Formats: sequence, structure tokens, C-alpha cells
Amino acid sequence: MAQTSPFGALAGLTVIDLTRVLGGPYCTQVLADHGAEVIKIEPPTGDETRGWGPPFKNGLSAYFSGANRNKRFVSLDLSRDEGREVLLAMLEKADVLIHNFKSGTLEKWGIGYDEVLAERFPELICCHITGFGDDGPLGGLPGYDAVVQALSGTMSVNGTEETGPLRMGTPIVDLGTGLTAAIAILAAVIERGRSGKGQKLDVSLYDSSIGLLHPQAANALMTGKPARLTGNAHPNISPYDQYPTGRGAIFLAVGNNRQFAKLCTYLGKPELAEDSRFLDNAARVVNRDALKEELTALLADKDAEELTDTLLKLGVPAGAVRDVTKVLNDPHTLHREMVVELDGYSGTGIPIKMSRTRGEVRTPPAALGVDGPSVLEAFGYDAAEIERLKAAGILVVDEPEEELEKGAQA
Repeated sequence: MAQTSPFGALAGLTVIDLTRVLGGPYCTQVLADHGAEVIKIEPPTGDETRGWGPPFKNGLSAYFSGANRNKRFVSLDLSRDEGREVLLAMLEKADVLIHNFKSGTLEKWGIGYDEVLAERFPELICCHITGFGDDGPLGGLPGYDAVVQALSGTMSVNGTEETGPLRMGTPIVDLGTGLTAAIAILAAVIERGRSGKGQKLDVSLYDSSIGLLHPQAANALMTGKPARLTGNAHPNISPYDQYPTGRGAIFLAVGNNRQFAKLCTYLGKPELAEDSRFLDNAARVVNRDALKEELTALLADKDAEELTDTLLKLGVPAGAVRDVTKVLNDPHTLHREMVVELDGYSGTGIPIKMSRTRGEVRTPPAALGVDGPSVLEAFGYDAAEIERLKAAGILVVDEPEEELEKGAQA
């Protein structure tokens, strides 16, 4: 692996992060992994995902820890004038503000983007993550990953005829929205380099979910028909499905005739590739049930892991179906540094590998507001002002020792 750079690609970018739960925190973790200074401002009660467990370690839930590394932690009561004054002071030196408050919250507090922030901070990029956007029939309503999976059609394409629609196992809408927001922020930063102006970014779970609905949305737009539940099978490609073997399950993702011929030859039945039912992908999709029956019989005496290794080397896309713990301990996972450990923290690694400005896990998730005094000092507050804000309950600092005690009790 290349030598780690002390500077990430986004070094020098300051992000004030008011988001909670997952979509926003995941976005800002991506930015922080690549060098942005992310200051996470939580309410006095903290991001609710701090309590989403078990499991817990050192007072932090795994859920919170998985999306909140490489950040500095401040807790402010933004419902009070003095808390908002601190926020505005921090925005004087910030490049990006990101929040997922319900539509109208900043306006209610007298710091709306159009009315206040755009005029006071003309270079500020303000990203607002919502459930459904600010406008339209659902505009302003709260949105949650599973609810949006249902409303956006995502659940309708996951599952089988027997199970009916199923929620995706990972919070794909939240994670997808986080990545969409990160792309939006970076695009706005590049544009600001040309215009010198910031702008507001409207990123919603609903829009992001529909944007990820491929190829089912493309199929429906062309045919006018809703997607049919196909379970693991692909609606447009065959064989593209999970198959049982003599030991474990394997997923075959055969995308062209050459791969299909190699598969059939290796499995000892090359004539399948010449069968009129399976001559090309279109025929294989029409006759997918017959093809699955043939392949299932040929795979019955195989070992999924051994077969995966062999087929991949032959150029046939295949993968044994593994559980998460096995993946996290896999030699390739470790070689790619996709598990990281730092000061008792364990997390998934950084998937973007840059040759000169590598991302880096620099600091673990931490206790509520633990960096508040040092952050405010960096923004020009003296010790007396910081103590006054703490005494007034505007600035909240939860000492690490208290967090450790909570972890022991969890």
C-alpha cells in the first residue's frame, strides 16, 4: 500500500455538521475521511443513535460509531439565542453547513438560508437533507429509511412472490442519500471556485431512492409495467441468481455468452451453451426457470468457496455467499485495509484509494461535546466565555469518564 499522506484531498475544507442519525453523518464521515475538518454539533441530548444498541463499547453504540469518526464533537443548545450566536460565529470560517432539521426549523430560529445565511455568508454552501424535499405534495414531511423504501418502490423490487416486498437489509436509502449529499457538496465546492458563490443544496431521501431504482425504473418507463418480484434473480440477465451447492450457496452473475460458455464447459456440460433455449441472454431470461434447474443439478456436488476461486480465475463472475464476520476477516478485506482499528475503535475502512492524498482514519468517535471547549477556543472564544456558556447550559460537555461508566452499565 502507498504511504499515508498527512493531508487528505479535502484538507482545508471546514464543514459544520448539524445532522443526526445516518444519511447526514455518513456523508460527513466520507468528507472527514478525506481530510475535511468536520465539526459535529449535537443537541444537549446528543445524536439519538448514541443510544441505538446494543452493542455498545466505551459508552458508544456501534450504530453511532460506524458513521462518526474523524469528527470533532460539540454540543450546543441551538433552541436558545446564545447557542445560535455561537453557530453563526463558527459559520464565519466555515465552507459548508449541512443539516437535516425538519423544513422550516432554521427559519423558525431566525437563521434561514434565503433570509439570513445567504446574505451574511455568500460563499457558504448549505446542504439540507430531508425526507421528501421542501416542496411538493409530500414536501416538509419527515422521512425515514424504511418508510421511504416503501414509498419509493424500493421494497417492491426486493423479495420473492412468496415473501412479498421486503425491506433492504442495509439502510440503502440513508446511505445512498449520504453519498448523494457528498457528491452535491463537492460539486458545489468546485462551482464556487469559479463563481465565488455558495448555494443551497436540496437532497432528499425520496429523490435519492428513486435515483437508485435501476434497472427497475428504466424497465417500467419503457414497458409501462411494474417490476415483478424475482428474489435474487436479475430482471434483465440470466443466469444471475443464487444457487445451492454441495457446501454453501454461490451467486452467479453471468453477463454475456462467452462467460456462459465457460461456465457450462467447466461444469461438464458445454452443450448447454448451444441449447436453443439458452443461446443468448434474451433466451436465457425467457427460459430462466429451466436454466436454473439445469445449473442447480450441475452444482450439487460443488463447494461454493472452491468454485468461486476457480470461476473467478476463469473470468466467470461468481461469489460464495458469506456472512459479515467472515467478510471482515477475509484476507482480501484485510489486504485492502477495509477494516481499521484505532485506540479501541474498529470500523470499516475507506473504499476510495487515492494515490497521493490518501484518506485516513485519524480520530475515533468520541463522547458528547468532548471537543467543545477546544473548538470554541479555535473560533476565538476565551476561557471565561466558554465557562459561562457551559454554566448556562448552552455548551454541553459529557466527560469521557462518564461515557465509560455508561458503557459498563450497557
